[in-house]
Amino acid sequence: MNIGFLASFITFSLLVSYNIKKQARRGRRNEKNFWAREAQANSVRRKPLDGLNYVKIPLERFPTHVLNENPEVLECIGIMESLTPLKIVNLTGWTNTELKLEYGAANITALSEYDQNYTLLARTLQKWADALLEAGHDDEAVVLMDFAVSTHTDISRTYCQLADYWAARGRGDKIEEMMRIAEGLRSANKGAILRHLKQSLDGIVGVLW
Repeated sequence: MNIGFLASFITFSLLVSYNIKKQARRGRRNEKNFWAREAQANSVRRKPLDGLNYVKIPLERFPTHVLNENPEVLECIGIMESLTPLKIVNLTGWTNTELKLEYGAANITALSEYDQNYTLLARTLQKWADALLEAGHDDEAVVLMDFAVSTHTDISRTYCQLADYWAARGRGDKIEEMMRIAEGLRSANKGAILRHLKQSLDGIVGVLW
């Protein structure tokens, strides 16, 4: 066997073994840290939830009079009506451990419910907007997507469709406003959303020049 090849193989094997052990140590350390934080979180006492950023649904502003013979739109309107009296909070990006550390372990059930209500709200707004866009009611769909963005939704489709709408009208100020909101997202979608918004804004600038 070629000595150079053997030496390279041994070096490679040692590096692989070292990296495997390193990853294992890191995994054990992360797991230990997780359970330590979880134990700490479980000991945090209940805190008031008055300061949460509750979402209020302005149903009177929504285009409930448009396409309301459509079963899909009618379903969306019904969901909005059922959500209106409920407590809704956007907690996207927060882990249960973080929520317990911040607000107390006893609040986790309520917080999870508020966040589930928000998830249903954001998805329903986009589903409703999609139906309106497909039928050519762009302006009405924008009302829904504008509200969704104001609640800091992380649904990429909402930002992309809204950016395309404003770009077609040369409204770079609207896209810049969305970018400021997107910068504050605690979501894995943040990067993709910001990239699309920047491309839309650059497209407007390119046309102007």
